[in-house]
Amino acid sequence: MPTSESEPREHRDGPRRDRYDLAVIGAGPAGLAAADAAAGFGLRVALVDAGSRPGGQYYRHPAPELGAARPERLHHGWTVFARLRERLTASPLVDHLAGHHVWALEAGAPGDDTGPWRLHATRGPGAADRATVRARAVLLATGAHERQLPFPGWTLPGVVTAGGAQAMLKSSLVLPGRRVVVAGSGPLLLAAASSLVAAGAEVPAIVEATSYLGYVRGLPVLAGNPGKLAEGAAHGARLLRHGVRLRRGSAVVEAHGTDRVTAVTVARLDARWRPVPGSERRIGCDALAIGHGLVPQIELATELGAATAAGPDGAVALAVDARQRTSVPGLWAAGETCGVGGADLALAEGVLAAHAVAGRPLPARAAAVRRRRRAFAALMAAAHAPGPDWTGWVTDDTEVCRCEEVPARAVREAVERLGAGDARTVKLLTRAGMGWCQGRMCGPAVARLSGGGAGRPDSRPLSCPVPLAQLAEPGPD
Repeated sequence: MPTSESEPREHRDGPRRDRYDLAVIGAGPAGLAAADAAAGFGLRVALVDAGSRPGGQYYRHPAPELGAARPERLHHGWTVFARLRERLTASPLVDHLAGHHVWALEAGAPGDDTGPWRLHATRGPGAADRATVRARAVLLATGAHERQLPFPGWTLPGVVTAGGAQAMLKSSLVLPGRRVVVAGSGPLLLAAASSLVAAGAEVPAIVEATSYLGYVRGLPVLAGNPGKLAEGAAHGARLLRHGVRLRRGSAVVEAHGTDRVTAVTVARLDARWRPVPGSERRIGCDALAIGHGLVPQIELATELGAATAAGPDGAVALAVDARQRTSVPGLWAAGETCGVGGADLALAEGVLAAHAVAGRPLPARAAAVRRRRRAFAALMAAAHAPGPDWTGWVTDDTEVCRCEEVPARAVREAVERLGAGDARTVKLLTRAGMGWCQGRMCGPAVARLSGGGAGRPDSRPLSCPVPLAQLAEPGPD
């Protein structure tokens, strides 16, 4: 398997083959498992990924030049990744196309002998950096991005996402700060805090907006996922040893500082996530790691009209059948694109999708893992769903869209004075969501401030920024 730019076997000139049996987009747990299983059936696979090394966000790891002696200490389930990477590296049937940002999928004409799918990708700023990959079938394993709910001061230096704090540690072996408050909602907070204290950071508090009581309603689901309970217990034990305090039913409602965050204000929340007056407490810190769960990254599929479904927390994912097929013929999906549920679920769904593409019977074990983990994912999403009134802590001066510097005042004026009734209209009136991140950071917040939920994701002809030189370049025949 051709590897990353930092390793000697990288294939620098694009795909080696004119046509693949399967193109897998994303080299995280789902994509790696799918490519491995598909190659085992003799399929020729293109593993297309924006990253320079396989692993995705979950298995993000230090560059070789950093000389990390034991990178596995920063990961859960590292041995699974190591085995997959070893097999894929040795496979002559898998090409790892690193640094390829896929910006569009195109279904070919019936009878096209180069394969019905074309994946258009950018590898850099020049016209020569455009790449096209042809394949008979496509599997989306593009993962998810973090959901951010804005608050005053969230754009200060030192305020990072919870996943971003983990990424800094895993890939660069650096901490976002020495005294880090971890806040938001969801199990990622425990994992992030556990990693930070293990690396030597002080975590004065984990500020969790929910109370965890939602898990009580799913005791049978918890009993069917003992591994998840053990994982949570391990994180909890480490945090207890380091004296980390868990503040349940609370949120960071303001970050303070000038050149960098120096403190945060924490307030208790009521059942609708409204800050309780008089409950505010100030905590000193030099970094804040915050996130409210994950949102599936599905832009490539929604542009093709693929069916979607909203989860218990409002996040929209691709709808798939028992064989991981989307509503678009020839397009499969696995992992977080089908709803956020963790690495074990993603690995199982990657295997199931590969069996389906190869026309093989579905393995019972992977199907059982999917069934249990999907039930746990639904329970988790319901337990950590954002309350409807979190917008109460968003002041008019709070920037909602960081890319375009759009304050909440502009969004509210678009709704109240200009009659905008949905997030798309608000975007047209304010430019919120038109920046570099393409609404990934501000999308849920703008939708909520517009008076609705997450709704169906925008259909975008380009799923990521593309240099104009590449759009002007004639595509391959």
